[in-house]
Amino acid sequence: MTAFERRLADRRDELEWLYMELYGDRGALEALEAMMAESAARRGQALKRLDGRRERDPDWFRAGSMLGMTMYTDLFAGDLKGLAGRLDYLRAQGITYLHLMPLLKMPHPNNDGGYAVEDFNQVDPALGSNEDLSRLTAAMRKRGMSLCLDFVINHTADTHPWALRARAGERAYQDRYLCFDTPDIPREMEKTIPDVFPETAPGSFLYVAEMGRYVCSSFHPYQWDLNYRNPAVFHDMTASMLHLANLGVEILRVDAVPYLWKELGTTCRNLPQVHTIMRLIRLITECVCPGVILKGEVVMAPRELAPYFGTAEKPECHLLYNASTMATQWSALASADVRQLKRQLDDLHALPAHCCFVNYLRCHDDIGWGLNEAYGKTLGIDPAAHKRYLYEFFDGSFPGSYARGERYNYDPKTQDARTCGTTASLCGIEKGLYEGDGAQVELGIRRDLMMHAAMMCMGGFPMLSSGDEIGQLNGYGYHDDPVLREDSRNLHRTPFSWEKAARRRESGSVEQRIWDGLAQLEQLRRTGPCFGPDARISTWDTHNLHVLALVRRAAGETLVCLFNFSGEAQTVALDAMEGTFTDQITGEALTCSQRTLEPYQYSLCLRAAPVRQDA
Repeated sequence: MTAFERRLADRRDELEWLYMELYGDRGALEALEAMMAESAARRGQALKRLDGRRERDPDWFRAGSMLGMTMYTDLFAGDLKGLAGRLDYLRAQGITYLHLMPLLKMPHPNNDGGYAVEDFNQVDPALGSNEDLSRLTAAMRKRGMSLCLDFVINHTADTHPWALRARAGERAYQDRYLCFDTPDIPREMEKTIPDVFPETAPGSFLYVAEMGRYVCSSFHPYQWDLNYRNPAVFHDMTASMLHLANLGVEILRVDAVPYLWKELGTTCRNLPQVHTIMRLIRLITECVCPGVILKGEVVMAPRELAPYFGTAEKPECHLLYNASTMATQWSALASADVRQLKRQLDDLHALPAHCCFVNYLRCHDDIGWGLNEAYGKTLGIDPAAHKRYLYEFFDGSFPGSYARGERYNYDPKTQDARTCGTTASLCGIEKGLYEGDGAQVELGIRRDLMMHAAMMCMGGFPMLSSGDEIGQLNGYGYHDDPVLREDSRNLHRTPFSWEKAARRRESGSVEQRIWDGLAQLEQLRRTGPCFGPDARISTWDTHNLHVLALVRRAAGETLVCLFNFSGEAQTVALDAMEGTFTDQITGEALTCSQRTLEPYQYSLCLRAAPVRQDA
């Protein structure tokens, strides 16, 4: 019996039961299992060895040594070959997880940043070839790095071969999308489906004259939603996922997971069939390529995320993005008030132990201000006014703001907007440099490092945005590009500055201070047991709304992490900090429970013996 046959035998009953519940097609099930066997047989020996190691260490991605980075291949290094030549730069920082933005074949120029896919089995020629991708993943494995790629599971580009055949009138391919002959059902569905882009792409259906039918298009008109009621869709999309796994991709970021199943009279979000699909994908990858893990793109409140992890006995995603905490952390910085952030972290800590998050400050996307409005109201916060304050503060239009960003997707009806910008620019470094004000630059660096330190101390593992490790600023050149200028997210989607990267070795430069500050935090994560997979994490009440306290315990050690989100010095008294602690950042010995933090200071205080548990 092969390793694949053993793994399938262990999972066959559930796999077949779920598949038949969803599709009821025994012939299609047999074809799926044959495809799985073929994919397993094609898996190279190096990847099979990786599968064996990961089966023996299934929590490998929870290690304190995990450090991620996300980037666009072309902006960082031109193409996949160029990226392969830059791996040593990433390894010098300790990157173990690299998320490349979508790089599969896409139409040009309208491709939604690569999320409109023309061929799920082929690298876009502008970025390289499948062979280039395979060589890159092999080179990464030698350096202890894992590659994450997006898999856009909800929709295809309208130039995908399936869509072209559907346009040409082939009913079998029209059935791969959600198509209707009349507008009656689409109009009814649009009454309950929220718009993804209410201003730029309102509605969820469009009429396609070539085939005389209405097709579901939740995102942009050139992205057609797939019909997962059709087993052929599930079969072929799963085959493409396994194809990427056999090219050496180790993390599949499954895009827009909540949207996969559509039902009349519902929001077409988070329906039970979505979880059946994700559980099936988890079972299939565990059989064929257990070295691969699934990261779900699910942007929801913390308490609504747990179902996408599944249960400990029947898991779905290995990882989810911590998008809500990212937004709340920026809100805490702008307001110098950590109460909502503490509450959100408490909600996350209450989730089951198998739930694991990827934490980040910035990514390719905007910051959406989806905060816990109900809790905010208990603090006297008006949700609409606070959201308006946040996007005005971070675009620099609010009086006294140090931030430099831009608005995204502004809705004049609701006065809602999101925020774009790099970490350094949002933290005030750009403004200080532009005005030649060293004191402003100093505060900006302190904010930048404090925000990264808080993110790195949360449960899960951290992911940096390429350029943040050297304090890269916004790029305004996109305003002059007719293709890019309508999307303000291009403010932070800028070419990587290798000139700035070289300055990371210049003592006292912005680049050196941020690079070395992050390196110190990364080293603490790699070496301290309190950052291991078995660490217990909680918050403490500092009785000071400006200071967040995170506590990590493991192997008899306690690490108390303090973060001052205020531009003023703050004093906190933590009775549970009895005895002697050592600040891992400054090396200072602390022998009292009262602690004063300078503006935007962070302090990681370690004690080898347990402390009182009743804080």
